Amino acid sequence: MMFLMFCCLSSSSSLRMKMISRILLLLILSSCLCAATFVVNVTQSSYQAEENHSITLEWTFTTRPDSSLSSMFILCELLDPPRELVLCHIHEGVEFPDSQDEQFSGRVQIDKDVLREGRIRLHVSRLRTEDSGLYLCDVKTEDGFNSGRCRLSVTTAADVSPTQRTTLDPEPEGRGRIGLHVSLLLTAAAAAALMVKLFLTLSSKG
Repeated sequence: MMFLMFCCLSSSSSLRMKMISRILLLLILSSCLCAATFVVNVTQSSYQAEENHSITLEWTFTTRPDSSLSSMFILCELLDPPRELVLCHIHEGVEFPDSQDEQFSGRVQIDKDVLREGRIRLHVSRLRTEDSGLYLCDVKTEDGFNSGRCRLSVTTAADVSPTQRTTLDPEPEGRGRIGLHVSLLLTAAAAAALMVKLFLTLSSKG
């Protein structure tokens, strides 16, 4: 009798363990599925701009028509090892400007009107060369979590190629042409004088 009760209890425990295992498996699979379907993309993988100009960095993410801003968590950073400089921080739909790094203070604005459309638009003004680097944007909504990254390269106004400088400064080329013309005229005059002298020499001998 005791043996039968033990077998029943063992069988019951085994069933419970199987049920718990199945529930955990379903939870894991569902979380993996959400992660796979929730995507964060960048409009451009790389950007180039000149210092003191402005630029707009843009990401897109999976969203639904009934998505609420209160469920959104967004964190956009410049990865500058060992530091991570925050450009924008939104938690439950509320922006926290105090989280913004001093380097970007007063120079970054986010377009909140397009967040419901699944778009993140960061306007960065008065660009500096130290703004160059890899930008990462983490996005979490009720549909999942993911991130996207892009690279920005900011050059100085002095970074102009030699070809562009030659095009911008035609004066040396003009002086070179004048010198070439004078040289050709002098050569022609010398040749003419030589021919006259030869003609006169031949005439005197005749």
